[in-house]
Amino acid sequence: MSIVNKITRRHLKENKKRTLITIMGTIISVAMIMAVATLGSTFQDVLKRNAIENAGDWHAAFEQVNQTQLQAIRESDLFDDVALIRESGYAEYGASTDSSKPYVYVTKLNETGFDTMQLELVEGRFPSGPDEVIVSEQLMDIGSEIHLEMGERVAEDITFDDERTHAYALHTVNGERAERLTNVTEDSFSVVGVVREPLWQHSWTPGYPIIGHLDEGEIADDSTAMAYMSVSDVDRTIYDQVNTFAEEAGLEQPFYNDSLLRAHGLTASDNMQTTLYGLMAIVMVIIVIGSVALIFNSFAISVSERSRYLGMLSSVGATKRQKRNSVYFEGLIIGLIAIPIGIVAGVAGIGVTTYFINDLLSSALDTELRMVVSKESVFISIGLAAMTIFISTIIPALRASRITAVDAIRQSQDVKLTKKKVKTNRLVRKLFGVEGDFALKNLKRNNKRYFVTVSSLVVSIILFLSISYFASALSQSMHMSFVNQNYDLSIQVDRNDDEFAAIVDQVLNMDSVNEGSVNRSVTFRTLVEPERWPEGLTNQVEDNMDYLIDGNYPYHVQVIGLDADSFSEYATSIGADTERFIGADETRAILVSEILYEDTEAGRYVEEPSVRANENDTFTIEQENYDEERELYEYEDVVDVEIGAITNDYPLGYFEQWLGSMVLIVSPDVFEDIQTVSGQPLYDMLYVTTDQPEALQQELEDLALIDEAAIHNTYAQEQRDQQITTVMSIFLYGFITLISMIAIANIINTISTSIALRRREFAMLKSIGMTPRSFNKMIYFESIFYGLKALLYGLPISIGIMYSIYITNQNAFAYAFTLPWLEIIIAIVAVLVIVIVAMIYSMSKIKKDNIIETLKQENV
Repeated sequence: MSIVNKITRRHLKENKKRTLITIMGTIISVAMIMAVATLGSTFQDVLKRNAIENAGDWHAAFEQVNQTQLQAIRESDLFDDVALIRESGYAEYGASTDSSKPYVYVTKLNETGFDTMQLELVEGRFPSGPDEVIVSEQLMDIGSEIHLEMGERVAEDITFDDERTHAYALHTVNGERAERLTNVTEDSFSVVGVVREPLWQHSWTPGYPIIGHLDEGEIADDSTAMAYMSVSDVDRTIYDQVNTFAEEAGLEQPFYNDSLLRAHGLTASDNMQTTLYGLMAIVMVIIVIGSVALIFNSFAISVSERSRYLGMLSSVGATKRQKRNSVYFEGLIIGLIAIPIGIVAGVAGIGVTTYFINDLLSSALDTELRMVVSKESVFISIGLAAMTIFISTIIPALRASRITAVDAIRQSQDVKLTKKKVKTNRLVRKLFGVEGDFALKNLKRNNKRYFVTVSSLVVSIILFLSISYFASALSQSMHMSFVNQNYDLSIQVDRNDDEFAAIVDQVLNMDSVNEGSVNRSVTFRTLVEPERWPEGLTNQVEDNMDYLIDGNYPYHVQVIGLDADSFSEYATSIGADTERFIGADETRAILVSEILYEDTEAGRYVEEPSVRANENDTFTIEQENYDEERELYEYEDVVDVEIGAITNDYPLGYFEQWLGSMVLIVSPDVFEDIQTVSGQPLYDMLYVTTDQPEALQQELEDLALIDEAAIHNTYAQEQRDQQITTVMSIFLYGFITLISMIAIANIINTISTSIALRRREFAMLKSIGMTPRSFNKMIYFESIFYGLKALLYGLPISIGIMYSIYITNQNAFAYAFTLPWLEIIIAIVAVLVIVIVAMIYSMSKIKKDNIIETLKQENV
């Protein structure tokens, strides 16, 4: 080991506190990088397993594949395994107790299909011959031998898809079955096992599944099956490659296992892909910048405090390269200690977090969360950490190489004074006194240390605000993706008015019901002028002018009538005068102006006004009627509706949202008048919220007046969405906590070391008569100037980064840009408090310093 490196090691040992702070800061940086990498691989793993469990282990699929096309699939290097599924037919199942499921249906799979479709055996084995089958759990008592008269489902007025008739519910007319089986043939099977409900089974499927073995020889050019393929190399080109293959093989357009591909980080939408990668890039850049800032400041201060011995080395013949390498060697020592500890700390942190949130996420995704530490994540973390440390040492190393013996003796490399450089504005002395003026001169005099401290604060502000905004942007995106309803159960009752009112009263008086609303709806049309169209509709109309009628767009209008109590509560909640909408001569309504819809063409979610309107504007609603004399349909005016209030808040219930639609909320009296004039049939729904949705649903099903099919429970899906949001919030705010730790470590490291390096300066000030009170005022003013300067730079840069995140998110989610004022206020207060506290803490360490001894001191 060279003498320079030995001196570097001794220097690190002598300055234990600063070295320890640098190592701790580096450990936090490395741990955060490793935590993010591990978090990414862990989430990708759970999303993949969840997608496979819920949709199957395949990437792309074709319908109606014949033998020639199947051979082309097997010969292609694009695909690995091919799972084949073919529906053989339906048979009457007299033992069924569910009127919506009068059949059993036989589906055959090849051997690969049993694995691909994640069939789970309860007992027995999978079929291996043409006469063997396995049955679902609902058919466990069907016997070991079954004889079926199988046929095809047909109906007079609809056509079933030959490949997937199980996807169609039982066809009924006026409550009676309106379909039958044709081309019936007899067949017998031996039952060799029982399986869980297969993935393709829907709640509305009109039969119970029986699964057999498919011999690929049964597939000929005049018969087809569905093919589910695993793609060899899953990357962004999968969509183009599979689509091209389909054209060449004469196949219909494929469909994809979107959930599994999304878990691989792939989406069919370029906009969504750009958003995902853009946000990930921003987060990683923020991490690296924060880490570089922390470690760079440590090495910069280290070089500053080591300037005397570096100059000494220069006087005895040390070359620039040796002095430069001394800083790199210091970085190597810090890295060798901090990187392994940081890797372990990052993995341990994610492991503990995974342990505590596993139950929550498992219930949301139906899959156990298990931590995955991939080799790639470890190598990436080590590489990023090493790169971060190297980048952090470059400038300090170059600065060290330039220190000469004369500079070291003069100690002039950090303080180079001119009259102009330390000149302050007279206003500073008037506002803050001589202490404030002296504090500002100190900052100017120690400009390099001042810059290091301010830059640390600026980076800390940027890190906190950027990640906070990222968290809120992600939350907004998830909200727009899921579009949750604001009720737990909906109940439809086909009864007369008196019976419906009795049922509503009975339900709303149940102890488990929190609140409820009876919504009655009718739909109309209104023609809207171009100046009232939102931007999205304007763009849509430009592509297709055929929608227009005399230059106006035909809007779908959903008129919702609430019950009296619900309407009064709703009007009051949005700040509207209820009396304006009840008993008035004019027909007034509340316009819900904001809609949220998915722009499938652009591949993003959009939030914007449904229509540009103001209070007191009037819309003429009209409905389609049949003119028997002229034998044609035409629209007739129903009533003019005046907009009495505009809001973005929806009342309890379900509401249709798409471009070219609007929702009008009216009082029960107004609704009755509109419905009477129009003569339209009513759609009455009761919406309720509850803390016990499952128990309430069971209680409602036990009531003889309400059929099970009339109750729709949205709570389960809502809970799943909320749990996913909660889990993401835990990780995001945990990430913000790490960012905050880096920020605080950064500030304390910089300020405490800076104060320690200025001990001799402070001793000199005290020696010439500065009182403790004036000295403390000077230090407080320095702290305030640090904070104000940092905020002056940090806030605009943070806002710029926030807007970059917003612009990136606009590729997939369109919404208005708003500043997070609460987080900005927190950042302002936190910066001032942290700086002052760090300064007080640092000053407490030198409070009892002896003036003479301190003036002699060489090391921190």
